[in-house]
Amino acid sequence: MSVEECKVNKTMRFGACARSGVTRRVGSALAGSLLALAASAAEPRIRLATDAQAALVESRCSSCHSLDYIVMNSTFLGRAGWDAEVRKMMKVMGAPIPENDVAPIVEYLTKHYGAE
Repeated sequence: MSVEECKVNKTMRFGACARSGVTRRVGSALAGSLLALAASAAEPRIRLATDAQAALVESRCSSCHSLDYIVMNSTFLGRAGWDAEVRKMMKVMGAPIPENDVAPIVEYLTKHYGAE
């Protein structure tokens, strides 16, 4: 049933008119998802520096944001800056980082992405 026929026949709230609306919404959502997937597929994946702590840093940091943030902040954060940044992520942003992971994360970030 066409949109015009549905507008004319307002008693058809279910059936053909309802299905056509659902189909359009699902189709639009699917098209939007595919477009977003195609756009992200073209973006190169950030690879962190290889180190014993790389997996820890990747798992803790990427649970909330892209690893791009590490690279973007590397130009101006030293040890104190990285420590403050990790603690801000925990306390302000609610990142699930246990206290005993802070030192290894800060050490890794300072060694590979520190401004010092």
